[in-house]
Amino acid sequence: MIFGFTATEAIGESLDLIIPERLRAVHWEGYHRVMATGETRYGKDLLSVPALHRDGHQLSCEFSIVMLKDDAGKIIGIASIMRDVTERWNREKVLKEQITALKAKCGD
Repeated sequence: MIFGFTATEAIGESLDLIIPERLRAVHWEGYHRVMATGETRYGKDLLSVPALHRDGHQLSCEFSIVMLKDDAGKIIGIASIMRDVTERWNREKVLKEQITALKAKCGD
């Protein structure tokens, strides 16, 4: 349970459960555009986004998507595979801060 919700709590609910409030409008604008046009730039790339856990803390997630089509080729939905990369993201953030500090000491 990446996001802390049980299946019973999550099934049938909006993705707003896991989308930070400040990003919801952008998310839904993009979602509706993709559903209307059938085009997305994210079909092959791994995406990185912040997400919310049930207890309110923020996660860093990576995910890929695939468009779901009916027999006529019409888009009927989107499926996604997500993974929590918060620990890796935090380690990389610390390393970047250390590199910046070292460069400052060296006058670089």
